[in-house]
Amino acid sequence: MDKRRFAKRLRQEMTDAEKLLWKHLRAHRLSDQKFRRQQPLGPYIVDFIHFGEKLIIECDGGQHNQSATDRKRDAWLNQQGFQVLRFWNHDILNNTESVLTEILSLLPPSPLAGEGSGERGNQKENE
Repeated sequence: MDKRRFAKRLRQEMTDAEKLLWKHLRAHRLSDQKFRRQQPLGPYIVDFIHFGEKLIIECDGGQHNQSATDRKRDAWLNQQGFQVLRFWNHDILNNTESVLTEILSLLPPSPLAGEGSGERGNQKENE
């Protein structure tokens, strides 16, 4: 299966932790920042990515505990200029606010933060 089709399948079969995190990251919900999910990148598919800040977020279950494959993958992603944040699924599910705070600490403040939702939010004013 090619990577694009596999990524699509991963989007359809997200874990509970991935679904919860995506609920907060999608549609510019986290400080008006743009994230993509299950994105092919080189030989890998990353869980979530912010291309502008070159930030990758990975949701890890027990299979990732001290994984040599993950270390190799992270090294390759780092060589491409990306920073990789890894969170355990149980932390995402049980400490969501802490996870979001850590992600936000690595992103620039949005110029629109606190001012509504930008273009889309101003449509009613213009009608």
